[in-house]
Amino acid sequence: MKLGAARTLTFIGSLLFTGGVMAGDIYSPMTPPAQQAETEAGWTFAIAPYFWAAGISGDVAQFGLPAVEVDSSFSDILDHLDFGAMAIGEARYDRYSIFGDVMYSKISGSAGTPRGIVASSVEVTSETFAGLLGVGYSIIDDNSARLDVVGGARVWSVDTDLSFSGGILDGVSRNDGATWVDAMAGFRGNYAITPEIYLTGWGLIGAGQADLDWDVAAAIGYRFSDTISAVVGYRALGVDYSKDGFVFDVVQQGPILGMVIRF
Repeated sequence: MKLGAARTLTFIGSLLFTGGVMAGDIYSPMTPPAQQAETEAGWTFAIAPYFWAAGISGDVAQFGLPAVEVDSSFSDILDHLDFGAMAIGEARYDRYSIFGDVMYSKISGSAGTPRGIVASSVEVTSETFAGLLGVGYSIIDDNSARLDVVGGARVWSVDTDLSFSGGILDGVSRNDGATWVDAMAGFRGNYAITPEIYLTGWGLIGAGQADLDWDVAAAIGYRFSDTISAVVGYRALGVDYSKDGFVFDVVQQGPILGMVIRF
């Protein structure tokens, strides 16, 4: 059996983070604007679900196979997407903040194999998770602008299952994956152009178990009310991890769309 079909599906499985789905990041596609609802205790809260139409490029390797170069658009990934979810949350008190960002995706696919002697088909299912937990401090904080210095940790987890049907390998399944943690630091901020329109963005870089982990984005937001805003922009995220034959050295980038809910 040629490895072409199995490799293709295996590395499609490693791709996503469209929840990246797989989510990332990370910072979410949106940094809550400076004007937020404030509790009697002085805390403000915001949650921002978002959608990231990210394509992916780079090198991936699993199951002891040689690294393969991938270059897939978001539409390519969407054809195999089973489920994806992304959101960021923030709690803020005065100049201090605690935030989290999670991205999860599950994708699958199957393909026939030549001649069907070793196996007639192979099915791949892959789950990707990335979560960031961090803290920040505002070095600029006034009615029109906010700039935070931030630091935290990002957890990545990639898990892929291969299942064979028919032929000699009928009923055989294999699993490969990796989980790693990286320390992250950088900035995020926003600037109000008008009471309704604002700019927002972030930049993070770090390393740890990965050789490099980074995330940058820029977006424009529109405030419909004191509690609801929408943002649209562009985000790029990259990670370079390898260990024991497992390689995940990719860049994901694409437009991002989200909603910010403050309470």
